[in-house]
Amino acid sequence: MTIAVAVSGGMDSLLSLVLLKEQGHDVMAVHGHFLPPGPDWKRVVDGLTQNCKILGVPFHALDLHAEFDKRVVSPFVGDYQTGLTPNPCAMCNPRMKFGVLFEAAKKLGADRIATGHYVRLEERDGVGTMLVRGADASKDQSYFLSLVPIETLRLAFFPLGETYKKDVLSILSDHGLEPPLSTESQEICFVPEDDYQSFLTSREAMPGGGPAVLSDGTVVGRHKGLWRHTQGQRRGLGIAWTEALYVLDKNVSENTLVVGTKSELEPSGCVAGQVNLMVGMELWPEVVSLQTRYRQKAKPSRVELVAGKLVFHFIEPYVRPTPGQVATVYTEDGVVLGGGVIERAL
Repeated sequence: MTIAVAVSGGMDSLLSLVLLKEQGHDVMAVHGHFLPPGPDWKRVVDGLTQNCKILGVPFHALDLHAEFDKRVVSPFVGDYQTGLTPNPCAMCNPRMKFGVLFEAAKKLGADRIATGHYVRLEERDGVGTMLVRGADASKDQSYFLSLVPIETLRLAFFPLGETYKKDVLSILSDHGLEPPLSTESQEICFVPEDDYQSFLTSREAMPGGGPAVLSDGTVVGRHKGLWRHTQGQRRGLGIAWTEALYVLDKNVSENTLVVGTKSELEPSGCVAGQVNLMVGMELWPEVVSLQTRYRQKAKPSRVELVAGKLVFHFIEPYVRPTPGQVATVYTEDGVVLGGGVIERAL
């Protein structure tokens, strides 16, 4: 069995390669470059080549930027045009890392794939191997993998599941290795300087402005494009009112921004489509833990499957979910039951 370790150039994936090599696995390193070739790519490839030489591991660099643009970047732009606030990292995993890149690795002779995600795979009675939160709660990335089919995840290795981020660089240093990308970006990798508005307008003609209205239809101002706003937003609305206003919703068909007071902001639930079930819902508990943002504590919710969509009914007060973001469903002890893409709040 040969494991292809997806190495990005960062510290986490490089350590995954080291750990699997030390465990005696037959490994190869595969770097899928998702952005157009340039100086950064050469620096990353040269650095990975040197590290793999030290480890005695075969290395393959693949130019996948055209596929990445087609499967991640273009849909990202399209989602904004239709009023959504997409999560490209969550989409990259099923479409690219565990999709295009894994398929390319198979052609190179790989049977399985490994990444540097901080998650675990564990056997659970009655359901088999399941995706579980990583031991390092501050870095757990299970949220971003909830749209990957469980059948694909069961072909994966996640060597950092029990590792803590603070230890990674010292472990690599002990092995005489230095990642080409020594710092991590918390931004969207393909959006320069995290300026998504400039990026979007450079790619496509974005929709123009329109009215901003209260829930009853009263016009209270204008917006400069629905794509510039997200649900729950307070700052930057430019609307003078008797009390603070927040974005409640977007009416794309009428190009209208719906705003309201804080008391109107709290939803009773939400609906998610593009559903990915890790296990049949007949095995789900009556009350699940729901997370609709990465940096958010999961909260209890009831859920039902209606016409192929997950309909959540919140049990506790909840921050208004953002259409286009991911709804990840957990058990109380961190097992991922499934996920979907939020379509609207209730």
